[in-house]
Amino acid sequence: MTPEFTAEQRELLQNDAGDLYQKIVLKGSIAHDDEHIVPGGVDHASFAFLLDLGLVAIDPATDTYLPVDPAIVQSRVVAPMGQRAAELLAESTGWATTFAELGLAFRRTAPSDLPIVEIRGLPNINRFIVAALGDAESELLTAQPDGARSAAVLDVALERDKRTLGRGVKMRTLYQHSARRSIATREYVEEVTKLGAEVRTLDEFFNRMIVVDRRLAMIPGMDGSDVAIVIHDPNLVNYLADIFERSWERAHVFTDRESTTEREIAEDVHNMTIRMLVEGHSDNASSKRVGVSTRTYAGYVASLKAEYNVETRFQLGYAIGQQELREKMRDKPTKQT
Repeated sequence: MTPEFTAEQRELLQNDAGDLYQKIVLKGSIAHDDEHIVPGGVDHASFAFLLDLGLVAIDPATDTYLPVDPAIVQSRVVAPMGQRAAELLAESTGWATTFAELGLAFRRTAPSDLPIVEIRGLPNINRFIVAALGDAESELLTAQPDGARSAAVLDVALERDKRTLGRGVKMRTLYQHSARRSIATREYVEEVTKLGAEVRTLDEFFNRMIVVDRRLAMIPGMDGSDVAIVIHDPNLVNYLADIFERSWERAHVFTDRESTTEREIAEDVHNMTIRMLVEGHSDNASSKRVGVSTRTYAGYVASLKAEYNVETRFQLGYAIGQQELREKMRDKPTKQT
């Protein structure tokens, strides 16, 4: 059971313990036998409280204590307080403010030995995203693949993005072409573009990504959607931002409804479907990469069968291969004699 903390302990975190935490963040770690934190040391009480909170954790490989992201710890401390009687509301707000200040120090001061931090659990990931966007000062780059997002998710994103844009932060977002078919997405894009956001679409994007002020990037972990990787290393962040910029340049403006643009987008989807078939991906994998449901993707394949006048996928694959062979032969330069 999570213990309840007192106002005196919060004051300790705001002062001596908080100062010690920020020193550990700046150094990247602290030795387990550091003279300041061992029994009798000047910072022993503060360190013991940080350890009790979970703001520092032992690294068995180096036998040192590393700082832990306050956004991960905050839920254990603040959430129970929010459930208590109304007279404790002001106190829980004080804790939240303190953690926000410590979180800002953590995110803005990337320890040299912690260029990458792993966050587990969707609640912790969402809290970190809210905090990171709240810290944004100049630029926000986001990539949202896998087609359209749900109306409920977009409602939450809209309020958050309005606050970010209201502070003068420039925001650019990439979707897949399939998101253009979503009414909820079109309504969301209409609202944020009024406030200065820019939104474009691509046939395919590499993965979900957030880049804040070119100083922090966030990408999915390998273990699924409930794991996120936060990157502080400037070289990696700049590399991801460069990938975004290159994709942005070849993307189409979301609000562009010109007939030529619509034709280009239809051609992108057409070519993407052919590529998925030629490469031999399953319908599930192909539909995910195109950003549509498996039923919609099956409709794309059916349209290709009609286009090539065939009945089976085997015949379709053969017809596509023959067409590519003819195009290569036609483009091959004629040998002069």
